[in-house]
Amino acid sequence: MAERRSRAESRAQTEKRIVELGREHLAREGAAGLSLRAIARDLNMVSSAIYRYVATRDDLLTLLLIDGYQELADTVQAAVDDVEPGAYRQRLILACNAFRSWAVAEPSRYALLYGSPVPGYRAPAERTVGPGTAVTALLLGELSAAHAAGATTDPPPEWSVPELSTPFAAIRTEFAIAAPDWLLARAVGLWSGLVGAVNLEVFGQYGPDTFDRPDVLFNVLIEQQLDPVLM
Repeated sequence: MAERRSRAESRAQTEKRIVELGREHLAREGAAGLSLRAIARDLNMVSSAIYRYVATRDDLLTLLLIDGYQELADTVQAAVDDVEPGAYRQRLILACNAFRSWAVAEPSRYALLYGSPVPGYRAPAERTVGPGTAVTALLLGELSAAHAAGATTDPPPEWSVPELSTPFAAIRTEFAIAAPDWLLARAVGLWSGLVGAVNLEVFGQYGPDTFDRPDVLFNVLIEQQLDPVLM
């Protein structure tokens, strides 16, 4: 029993080290340049041995995706943990800022999550959808709770987009929330605004001399997204 536990712990440590090295190689080489053989060399391991831990480069990409999604979600969750549950606007602003801060600090990992798809790689949904939607679930949960508490700003009574009813119903089911269609539309606006603003900053699309305080700009953009939603 002790020997089996020791082997399991050794394997877990090696797998953890492979992911750590994968992060380093991702930062230097980019996702397309990841090489299991190169990581094996860093581990002082014969190239054939690494396949006992990670079968293919795609498996390594999947591990890095899950690792990135989980760390990002943990970072965002930690940002709101010490704020009272009813402070919806403050919690959402802190969550969005934590998302941005992680992305700015981890540009290569963020690019793997929200940048251009890696050619030839298809993420396995059964392994990546859960961690990949954790931040979305948190934001939706905050907005749904705000609506239940009467803290959202309702749209005009005639608001209706029948073409979106089916996908919005699917979102309600997937995330187990009771938000109406109009609030889900605003949630999508917040999400797309958040990811869009972070992408523009992380990928240098604003230009090098346009904004010397991108953090201030980011907060203005998030406040503008929240103004029509929360009282």
